[in-house]
Order: sequence, then C-alpha cells, then structure tokens
Amino acid sequence: MANTARSIAKPGSGSDPETGRTSAPHATPANPARRSAPRSAPDPLERLLREADGGRSDLVPLLQLAQEALGYLSSDAVRLIARRLRVSESEVFGVATFYAQFRFTPPGRHRLRVCLGTACHVKGGVQMLETVERRLGAGAGETTPDGEYDVERVACLGCCALAPVVTLDDDVHGQMSVLKLQELLAVVAARGDGSGEAERG
Repeated sequence: MANTARSIAKPGSGSDPETGRTSAPHATPANPARRSAPRSAPDPLERLLREADGGRSDLVPLLQLAQEALGYLSSDAVRLIARRLRVSESEVFGVATFYAQFRFTPPGRHRLRVCLGTACHVKGGVQMLETVERRLGAGAGETTPDGEYDVERVACLGCCALAPVVTLDDDVHGQMSVLKLQELLAVVAARGDGSGEAERG
C-alpha cells in the first residue's frame, strides 16, 4: 500500500505541510539597544591637533590656535596639547603662563578698555578706570563676576586728541567724563547687554 501519510513539517523548518514549499524564515527584529549612536562632529580643537606635526616647536602655535578656537586656554586644551606633543601638562602650562597673550578664563562678552597714556592720564584716565572698577566690580586685567566685561588698561589707543578715551568692543568713546562713562554703562545695561550694572551705586 502506498504510504499516503503526509509528512508533518517540523517546527521552525519553514516548510508548508500542504504544498511542501519552504518559506523564508522570519527575520529577527534588530535590537535597538545594539545600534550605535550617531557620532558627534569632531571638536575643533581636536581637529587642529590632528593637523599638527607633533614636535615641540608646535607648542606655542598650538596654544595660539587653541585660544583662537575657544577664546581662552581651558584645562582640557592644555591636556590635549600635552598629549599630542608628548610633554607634561605642567610644561605646557609653564610656557603658556610665560606669555601675556594667553588667558586661562573664559573672556567676557564685552571688552572695555581704558586708556592711561600721557594725554588720557592728564585728563582723567585714572578716574575713568576707578569708575569702571567701582561700577563693574572688576579691576584691570580681570573679568567681571557675571562674565559680561573684560576690563583692560592700555598704554595708548592712538586717540590722544580725544582724551580721555574709553573703548567698548569696537566703539571708541572720546572726551569721557565720569558721568558720561556711567551713562554709557547704563545704556548697555538697559538694552540687555550688561546684566544690570546700571543699578549699582
């Protein structure tokens, strides 16, 4: 007698017991947890470091590039430069502190410079600087606690005919007085660029 029993497909074999055809196995859905997260864009400082030759002669140029990219030399920048040049962080920091061009704190939003050249000194430059220090709570070479201003004293701004002179960012303000300087800071505060120093006494 012919065997008419139909073969029973084994579980998971993918074979149809009626037609005998084999179907493609179902794809197992990928585990989302296994997908790698998209990589973020490379840090600009790391990109600059990769382009350097890696010799000690690159130290000062790399410090300059780092400050240009960040606005100051952060601890991360010092560490990355030291690693790239295979020197100690203390050596990088020692070279950076030797030059006055480098800074180690974030710059303020505004750069306020007071001229103390001969003409400005004679016509009240010292009083301008004292007003700034009292009004903003930061001395020459410092950044205000709120991060709004870098306060600088300079030997000459080349505007002796306008003495005393103060510059705010790229704007030159000549023939200043204590009252005019206070009004200038108040105007900056009123338009929301000076974080309220106008209320200070």
